[in-house]
This record gives sequence, C-alpha cells and structure tokens, in this order.
Amino acid sequence: MTWQNWAGTASASPARRYWPRSTEEIADAITSAGRDGLTVRALGSGHSFTPAAVTSGAALDLSGWNGIVSADLASGLVSVRSGTTIRELNAALGALGLAMANLGDIDAQTVSGAISTGTHGTGARLQGIAAQVAGLELVLADGSVVSCSATERPDLFAAARVSLGALGVLSTVTLQCVPAFTLAADERPMPLEEVLGRFDELAAGNDHFEFYWFPYGKNALVKRNNRVAGQGAPAAMPGWRRFLEYEVMENAAFGALCRAGRAVPAAVRPLNRLAAASLSKRSYSAPSPEVFVTSRRVKFVESEYAVPVASLLDVLAELRAGVARLTDPVMFPVEIRVAAADDIWLSTAYGRDSAYVAIHQYLGMPYQEYFKLFESIADSAGGRPHWGKMHTRDAAYLAGAYPRFADFLAVRDETDPSRVFANPYLSQVFGA
Repeated sequence: MTWQNWAGTASASPARRYWPRSTEEIADAITSAGRDGLTVRALGSGHSFTPAAVTSGAALDLSGWNGIVSADLASGLVSVRSGTTIRELNAALGALGLAMANLGDIDAQTVSGAISTGTHGTGARLQGIAAQVAGLELVLADGSVVSCSATERPDLFAAARVSLGALGVLSTVTLQCVPAFTLAADERPMPLEEVLGRFDELAAGNDHFEFYWFPYGKNALVKRNNRVAGQGAPAAMPGWRRFLEYEVMENAAFGALCRAGRAVPAAVRPLNRLAAASLSKRSYSAPSPEVFVTSRRVKFVESEYAVPVASLLDVLAELRAGVARLTDPVMFPVEIRVAAADDIWLSTAYGRDSAYVAIHQYLGMPYQEYFKLFESIADSAGGRPHWGKMHTRDAAYLAGAYPRFADFLAVRDETDPSRVFANPYLSQVFGA
C-alpha cells in the first residue's frame, strides 16, 4: 500500500505496516521490525511537506492510538495518546473546559507530528506547540519505554520535544493546558506599507498577530486575535457568513482563481491583485480553537523559515524585490507570524524571538526558482527552516544554525545508535 502526504510531495511504499493500539504494541512493532533489519517511521496525518515520514521499511500508523489518557483540571496537565489529531484534542479539551494556549491554523496533524516538526502558532509573547509539552513517553529502538520531563531525563526532554522522530516513537504526550478562553478576532485589509511600518507595534500590541502579503497586490490581510472575557467582545460570526467567508471565498473562489492562474500563467498577476483587492473586514468572537483553525482545502506547496525578528523587514524587502524578477509568477500569498524564544534544542525559536516567513505556491505551478530565491535570502539572515516544510538545508548548515545541534546528535547516538528510525530526510538534516 502506497502512502502519500497531503500535498503529494512525498510518497512511500513501506515493506510492512503496523496499526498499534497500545504502548506495548508500539514496542512490539519496533522490536519485530528491528529483528528483520527494517527501519521504522511513525505515520501521522501527512501534513509535512518534507519526506519526514517516508520509509521503505516498517511504517507505524498511529491513527488508532488516540484520545485522552488522563486530565488534571486543577493543574491543566493533560496526557494524550500520540496519534490524537489536534482536531480531536481541541474537542476533548473543550469538553473539559480546557484549551491549548496557542495553536497553528491547521488541526489535521497528530499531536506527535505537530510537536516533532516544530509546528507553531503566532504571538510575540507566546511559544510554539512543543513548548506546551510538560512530559513525554517514548519507545526507543530496543523497545524500552522511557519518560522524560524538565526534571526527569532533562536532556532527552530538551531533544525529544522537536526531534522528527529520530529518537524514538512518541507514545503519550503530557500537555500544559489552560482554562478555555474566547478570542476576539479582527481580520481586515491594510496597505502593506502601513503593516510594515507598524510591524513592531502590531506584533507587540496583540496576543496573536499575523499578516498575509499578496505578492502583486497593495493590501495585506492583517489578523489580530486577542483574549477577551465578559462584555466588550464582538458578536459571534453568523453561520451563513462564516460559510461565505471561509468556505466560499477563501476556498471555493480562491481555488477557482488558482486554477485559472495555473491554466493561464499570464493571468496570475492580475488575479493575485484581484484577490488582494477582494479582502474583506470581519470582527467576531469565538472559542479559541474556532479562531485559530482555518479550513485549508486549496492545495499548495510551502517553505517556511524562522528569522530573527530584527531581520524580518530586510528579508521581506529582498523577497519583494526578488519576486518581481521571477520568471514564473506566484499565485499564493506569503504568511508572516511571530513567536517568543524557547529552550527546545531544535526549535526554530531556540534562544531568540523569531519571525516566520512562509511562502507558498499553488500545487502544480512552478515553484523551484521562487523557493530557491527565498531560501538564499533566509539563509543570509541566519534563517532556520521549518522541519516539516520544503527546504534543501543539510546537517552542515543546520549545525551552524542551532547552538545545541551537537548535543541533539549525542542524544540520538545514545537512544538510536543503530539508526532504526533513520530515513533519507533524517540523513540529510542530521548526517549519516
């Protein structure tokens, strides 16, 4: 059976597949595959654009290993099985009166896949999803089950929260959750020059801030989400308008524009300007997962780099100048987010407040020249590529980008000396 990721950028035909439904079955699958000389990779939801999950050996499908194991409402500590999707997690937490403090805009990933690749949301005072992890249980290459936290095997914990599955298979994840909260969402078009001029103010003045720049338009879509309680929150968005805005406009209509641009490349620039000019204003309030998460049915390829916040405006200036010279035009907008520094060894925000620049191209349209341009600009700013999005960086580059890279490799040598969890992508980013 062939496995393929969401965007179709990676596929594999594993020699063997397992569907474990317990920690013991995960351990049995790993030791069984190891005895037969097979490498092992865990399959999540396939939302990484990189071949992180690809294997010709044994694939562990964790989709049946889901749900909450335990929850302490007083402390907010919730242990969840690693195959649980963010969507399932949000629903279960909501029933308990809890929530994640910060999330990205996709909820199809598994918890383990999201943290292992460094998935993040946005907020200058907030960290990524892996920073909300309080403890991990993982199964090592020899089938042993180990736990780690900030106080129990702290080096393993610092390495395993963002590890691309190179250290073992996560079986359970303990998350530090918060009481459920409401977000007031404000989304509106704003002249790009104004957004850039006010960037520091907008990032610092909102709990969650991001903007989308359409490469050939004058306007950016600015999103500001802030926690609210009691009176003063805007009204909920009516169901009919949510359907119109997010399903009709952002999926059906935008998808139609993309298909037209793919069919007639000369039309991309005016279509992109039309998309930018069609942006609408909307303000509403809703439970946090309903604001964080957005339906994304128009498929694309993506590359994203984290750069120091102080470098962002220079990076965008170079990117804007470079996009104007591209042979093949760009249909999709560029997304810019922010995050606070953390202490996770392979987190893209390790040791520095970061700005994230994510570029996209509609699936089936040329992207190689664009992505190469972007990567060269990000590299010159000391950028760190998102582990789950397209890039060409190797271990030599990454060793210079991450101060604790050698420490991570030492933990890998300890936990998987025989490289049971190896694959070509891990060889690229960590070395043979």
